[in-house]
This record gives sequence, structure tokens and C-alpha cells, in this order.
Amino acid sequence: MGTETCDDAGVYRLNDDAALIQTVDFFTPIVDDPYDFGRIAAANSLSDVYAMGGRPLLCMNILACPTKSMDPSVFRRVVEGGLAVIREAGALLVGGHSIEDAELKYGLSVTGLVHPQRVLRNGGAQPGDMLVLTKPLGTGILSTAIKGGLASAATERRLVDLLATLNRLPMEIIAADEVLRAGVHGCTDITGFGLFGHVHEMAEASGASIRLNREALPILPEVLGFAGMGIIPEGAYRNRDHYRQWVRSDLPEMDSLEMLGYDPQTSGGLLLAMGSDAALRLQDELGRRGYLPECRIIGEVLSGAPGLICLA
Repeated sequence: MGTETCDDAGVYRLNDDAALIQTVDFFTPIVDDPYDFGRIAAANSLSDVYAMGGRPLLCMNILACPTKSMDPSVFRRVVEGGLAVIREAGALLVGGHSIEDAELKYGLSVTGLVHPQRVLRNGGAQPGDMLVLTKPLGTGILSTAIKGGLASAATERRLVDLLATLNRLPMEIIAADEVLRAGVHGCTDITGFGLFGHVHEMAEASGASIRLNREALPILPEVLGFAGMGIIPEGAYRNRDHYRQWVRSDLPEMDSLEMLGYDPQTSGGLLLAMGSDAALRLQDELGRRGYLPECRIIGEVLSGAPGLICLA
């Protein structure tokens, strides 16, 4: 598996029982605390392996250090935060590379493992499938508000805890349950292209259209209020310019809820296309296991123009 359908990672089959998953991701800080930044960047990088149905094995650091403007202790704390999340994922940190740069950047190259018959792709969604989203939306808008000094310390703490939450538990539940595993037809994670961008990719790769229920979208507290104030990241406008040709909505132009769909997410949730019984079963099991992020069924897959999104 390569770049044909914009999947979250590359997959290389080693034999009939094992395939390698390979991915890489890194970015600039979205929070001030270096340890928290490391945790978030690591969780974001590991997410691609979970989105492919695998488990992470090995990680390598990618670190850009502004040595002329920051104390070396900052870089150490970033890496320590990343290592904490790598260990939580059950993976190993085996090295990495650092360079001097004008701006701090951090992330991981991750190698994972999956059975070749259990690889999940963003294609494969079938008409009648329900769409399950495992984390709430609005992280880009909320991060922008925090950078602007408009959000409280409590709001920032809630955001950090969400962004550092691994997508591990939903995939472990699916992997351990044959009925659930058979009910998952497609998967991706919601990151930089926003909800609409990644839903479009899933719909196009599946040769289907998707209807999203705007009343069912899980949204972080305060996000719509900030969006109404114009606190929207630049990336959301870029996403809108590219993806709005596939979005059908009766909302007014630049409506806060519609802009939420273009909001670039960091360490977002998994988007799973599942049979309805499997979707409900996953929700129930996540609740029973004490999964904290809000998880909802947000829409359904339809027969129709490939890639089209209807927000109703």
C-alpha cells in the first residue's frame, strides 16, 4: 500500500502473517509546555499506525532545535514527553535525528505491525455503514484561542489531555473482538485536512458519498463561540478553499459549524466506517472501558457521487 488513495501510512507485506506499517509526522508547538508538546506530537505520529489497524513497534525522534534562542533543557523535556507516550503505546524509542533550526519542531517516524488480512484502509466504506468518530472536534480553533491568550488554563489542560490521548483503546477493542473486526470496513484519522477533508478522502476512495449529521458532531466546549469571534486557524481557510467543492450544506457561508468541518485537527480521533451493529457495540464497549473522549456516530455512507459530503 502506497500513496494511491491518500491512506495514513505505507504498508509492506513481509509474509503471509506480517506486514510493516511506516509513517512519519512532525510539527511546531501548539502548546507552551515542552513536555506536553512532546506528548501531543508523539500521540499524533502514532495515530497513523492505529488508523491502519496495526500496533506501533519502533519509533525514531525527529527534532529541530533553535539552539540560539532556547535552553537545551527545553529540547530534553520535549523528548521526555514523547518518550512517555511511546512507552504508553507499548513501543520502543530506538534513536532519531536532530538538527539546528530557527523554530522548534518535533515528531516521530513510526514502524508498526499488522496482519496483512487486517489492514484497514480509508477506502472500503460501504453504503449503509455508520461513521464513528472517537474524539471531539475543534482542536485547531481551540489551539488558536490558547495562542491568542483567550482561553483559560483549565481549557488548555483539557485540550492537552485530549491531544495526548492515544487512539490505542478503540483499536485494541476492535482487534480483540472478531464481530467488531468484521464490521469495520474503512478507517482513517482526522488530522490536518479537517473533518471534511478526511471524510472526502474516505468517500472518494470508497466510491461513495457520505452524509454527516451536524447535530451529532462531538464538539469541544467553547469552540463554536471562538469560531463565531473569528478565532479560526489559517489552515481551515486553506482546507475550505480546496474541499468546499465537495461539500453540500444549507448553512450560511462562513458559518461556525461549517468552518468547524474545515478546522485542521492535531491528534484527532479515528473515523471508522462500520456496520450499524458493530458501531453501537464499539460505543458501548468504549463506555464500559472508561474511554474519556466523546465518541459518537456522526453520519452514514451512501450510494452516490464519489467523494461528495452532505452536511444535514
